[in-house]
Amino acid sequence: MIKSFIIDEPIRIDKLLAKRFTDYSRSYFQYLIEIGSITRNGKGMKKREIPAIGDEIQIFFSVSPELELIPQDIPLEILYEDEDVICINKPVGMVVHPAPGHPKGTFVNALLYHCKSLPPQDLRPGIVHRLDKDTSGVLLAAKTSEAHRKLIEAFSNRKIDKEYLTITVGKPSKESIDAPIGRHRVKRKEMTTVETGRHALTHFEVIDSREGFSFVRAKPITGRTHQIRVHLKAQNTPVLGDPIYGPEKLSRKLGALRTLLHAHHLSFPHPSTGERVEITAPPPEDFQKWSDYIQKF
Repeated sequence: MIKSFIIDEPIRIDKLLAKRFTDYSRSYFQYLIEIGSITRNGKGMKKREIPAIGDEIQIFFSVSPELELIPQDIPLEILYEDEDVICINKPVGMVVHPAPGHPKGTFVNALLYHCKSLPPQDLRPGIVHRLDKDTSGVLLAAKTSEAHRKLIEAFSNRKIDKEYLTITVGKPSKESIDAPIGRHRVKRKEMTTVETGRHALTHFEVIDSREGFSFVRAKPITGRTHQIRVHLKAQNTPVLGDPIYGPEKLSRKLGALRTLLHAHHLSFPHPSTGERVEITAPPPEDFQKWSDYIQKF
């Protein structure tokens, strides 16, 4: 995987990268710098180097010694599988791919064991999209290089439809939020709505409401980081249990110990046949209790 960007703040490069790519540690980026996998305007860098505003940084993500990809016999709830693709119902707590802090026990480790071989993609073989650690639901992966290429293309061209279910504090007032999203200038692990961000559009449908909580269907048209959670916070109706954008004290009081967001449905063109594939994942028990509570009058 290769990423590039233009420097907009003059700080030490390893600190900057750890702030910008929060899945990875500062020590991981120091390792990439040492092996020449991070360049500044096409040339190698040093760990303490401070690039200037306007410099182009290119990162060649690769597997560090502590992130060796190891197949692991981890049970998977398979919703659909054929020679090209596999869809699972990702459980709460499963990380999608190895990263510093989560070198093992990920979906990729399980996938390598289950499939025996996957298209080579550095740290993310077969991965075409992600779900956050605490988000459950439909997760799609490719089993061949051709399927991987076509699914990535389908995501880029917005030919893949995603539908999420969530529990919010309050009742969202808008059926759609069209607000650009970018990284928070101070809290670098957070995203926020900002004029200079990337275009982001989410459609919302309130299924039911009760006593200050709502059961909501969300359909993100774009695929920005934390998009649904950020757009709901922008309406002052955050996701219950969300430790970053939600009401932390209220969530703890009510026993909502994780972000109550579930990837319920995924529709995609099959990479070999072009036919539409529709996959639905049942919500986990903790989510179901809240949706039953809201809908039970």
